[in-house]
Amino acid sequence: MTSVVVFDYGFGNVRSMVRALANLDLDVTLTSDYRQSLEADGLVVPGVGAFAACMEGLHKVRGDRVVTDRLRLGRPVLGVCVGEQVMFQHGSEHGVPAAGLGLVGGAVGPLDADVVPHMGWDTVEAPENSTLLDGLDGARFYFVHSYAAAEATPLGPDAAPVDFGDAPQHVGWCTYGRSRFVASYERGPLFATQFHPEKSAEAGARLLRNWVGIL
Repeated sequence: MTSVVVFDYGFGNVRSMVRALANLDLDVTLTSDYRQSLEADGLVVPGVGAFAACMEGLHKVRGDRVVTDRLRLGRPVLGVCVGEQVMFQHGSEHGVPAAGLGLVGGAVGPLDADVVPHMGWDTVEAPENSTLLDGLDGARFYFVHSYAAAEATPLGPDAAPVDFGDAPQHVGWCTYGRSRFVASYERGPLFATQFHPEKSAEAGARLLRNWVGIL
């Protein structure tokens, strides 16, 4: 049976994600154990809260090492919400700047909109050749966030802790207010979404099935 770890570092909507994955008949474990997280077929990194606090939580349980070590081995990782944001180089929330994992070029900042947070259902513009959004172009997903990345740049091995080689990146976009932001990201074994697939009904279940299909 395919095994998936939902990484437990104190900053995620973990129960909903565990249930959503269990509904796909997977062997799902909620843990922060390094070895289990490294060796599982798939790893999900959720995230709810401020960027700096989430990074601190990851560091405390070696979550940064788990993610980078898995990616170096070509083992898939899926970041969700702030779990996507921490994949970028930098983030700033509530005036607190922090370094991210540095796997994607770009910074996370506040949305430019009359009403924040961006909360509710919205459409995502799927990139060509997307694994996550295969069959889901224009689908609606559930968002809850006030911050996002406005750009995503593929980094080379001189700038990132993982060498993705010549793997192309695939970026999905969403527009809210005056912000066009990164709604999904894929490069090699790295996958991420700003929205919550575990709260996105059938579209979210389809996305998770798409991801599980490559494990």
